[in-house]
Amino acid sequence: MKKVIITLTAATVAGLAIYALRRRMKYRAMRERVSNEGYETAHDILYPRHDVYRKLQYGPVLPD
Repeated sequence: MKKVIITLTAATVAGLAIYALRRRMKYRAMRERVSNEGYETAHDILYPRHDVYRKLQYGPVLPD
């Protein structure tokens, strides 16, 4: 019984470590992609929300 608990604990810790590393890598890749743009961008372009679907327009936009 003790070996099962140790194995489950080790598997849980390993799973959490892998999850944290994947999140960190995804965050770093997003930041690197944004930094490669070469200009300052608005917050909605840097950190897009996936639940909001709208067309982003670069450059000047004339009001309708």
